Amino acid sequence: MTELPTTARGAAPEALCIGETMVMLVPEPGEPLAHAESVATHIGGAESNVASGLASLGIGAEWFSRLGADPLAARILGELQARGVDTRGVTTDPSRPTGLYLKDHGSGSSRVYYYRAGSAASALGPADLDALALESRRLVHVSGITAALSDSCDALLQRILVERAAAITAAVSFDVNYRPALWGIAEAAPRLLELARAADLVIVGRDEAETLWGTTDAASVRALIPDAAQLVVKDAEFGATQFDAHGASYVPALRVDVVEAVGAGDAFAAGYLAAWLSGTDTATALRLGHIMAGYTLGAVSDIVDLPSPELLFALAQTPDDEWQALRLPAPSVVSHRSQPTT
Repeated sequence: MTELPTTARGAAPEALCIGETMVMLVPEPGEPLAHAESVATHIGGAESNVASGLASLGIGAEWFSRLGADPLAARILGELQARGVDTRGVTTDPSRPTGLYLKDHGSGSSRVYYYRAGSAASALGPADLDALALESRRLVHVSGITAALSDSCDALLQRILVERAAAITAAVSFDVNYRPALWGIAEAAPRLLELARAADLVIVGRDEAETLWGTTDAASVRALIPDAAQLVVKDAEFGATQFDAHGASYVPALRVDVVEAVGAGDAFAAGYLAAWLSGTDTATALRLGHIMAGYTLGAVSDIVDLPSPELLFALAQTPDDEWQALRLPAPSVVSHRSQPTT
């Protein structure tokens, strides 16, 4: 069994995740938003989802962003802190609001409506790096969503990935996370490819790579991004392939009953990166990604309560011949942090 990383015993955060987090309003399961008389509040943001997932696996994780001086900011900070995420560096911008989004239920997925234009996080920029203890990190994690938020946010990713700020000695992971609602393919495709080619670890969906760059399979994505030390190509419910200097490794996904697909990609990234930080083998890293995604697929919110890190790491070491028959055990604690709002 893989020994849990030392960060589980209280060391300083070794992973830093940077990007916007918003408050999400969601009606009761199966109820259309237009007819909802009450909604529950959750939080969601690609990078804070990853930070929360890392923390749930015993990895010290810090999330950095900007928030407004409003109750939504307090909701976000309270949730992340309760889940063990370090938020000490988060800054408050009293002149801009915290972002908000709404989910409208669908079959197996939801339509999402964003209210994030002019948000506090959209003012993030390269100067924000000056206040962060970058030299003490092993991993800095960002996603392509940030590049689409504003020119200053795009410049922040340029500084982290392409220019590599002098203080960044850590590996940099990049989840492509293409969002058509934020920008079109003509603008996004070349920019996201440039950022991906500058990262050490890259995570991308086979479908989004096809949409952006016209690739048809995992191998063609690797041909397009040949220099990443680790490239993970996810293929939805089928599985995921990692490419590295030793070749390619494939692990099929678990079969799960899908309640909501949003957030599963971030959960996969958290599981994979936690295993990478823990020094596990490739198959274990991909399995842990699938396990984390599986739990998120079975819940409405982007962030879910999970069994212990010890159990999750143990499940990730399931032998190949038993893997596809694996059924995830129930979480040890039922989520209780969703707050009804009328």
